[in-house]
Amino acid sequence: MFAKVEDLFPGKGRALSDAWRTRLFEYTWLRSLGGRYIDFWHVTEQSLIFAAKASGIDLTAEQRDALMQTWLTLKAWPDVAPALKDLKAAGIRMAFLANLTAPMLDAVVKNSALEGFFEPHLSTDRVQVFKPDPRTYQMGVDAFKLPKEQIAFAAFAGWDAAGAKWFGYPTFWVNRMKTPVEELDAKPDGIGEGMADLVTFMLG
Repeated sequence: MFAKVEDLFPGKGRALSDAWRTRLFEYTWLRSLGGRYIDFWHVTEQSLIFAAKASGIDLTAEQRDALMQTWLTLKAWPDVAPALKDLKAAGIRMAFLANLTAPMLDAVVKNSALEGFFEPHLSTDRVQVFKPDPRTYQMGVDAFKLPKEQIAFAAFAGWDAAGAKWFGYPTFWVNRMKTPVEELDAKPDGIGEGMADLVTFMLG
């Protein structure tokens, strides 16, 4: 995604990408707190428009659309498919529980050739609020018909790991960026740098 931003705005790609990502999360949290839900695709677009203005960039409709389309070309990390195969072989049921809309999640699955691993997506669009609201994590309990204590939650973001832990899930943080644990009184049950570590946590 950063490469596309840099292609469109040479020398400003990093600043715009950082501003876009920051505002995106802020908008999901603000809309949840304010009870003003719109789906993640539109929040992403609105945060891009704001970030461009804040960065002094005159964003055309064509450039906006091109950057939005990058969300539909995302691919999983290379270590994801082997880990999912191991977990699936062990009989573990899996689903995405994410802020992304179902079509956005479908695109990631297709781009990464991960069809067949997951049960229906648990997009927060179902409950009309964003993580870390407890209603979002409750979708896992409702979908799997299991107590929360029997459902492991794997998070990429530290704040998401904290939210899942607050809710009561056994939580593993795939900390690829090697960042500190969030100071939110919610330490994950396991931390690793990649999906192989998650497999060890689940099956070891």
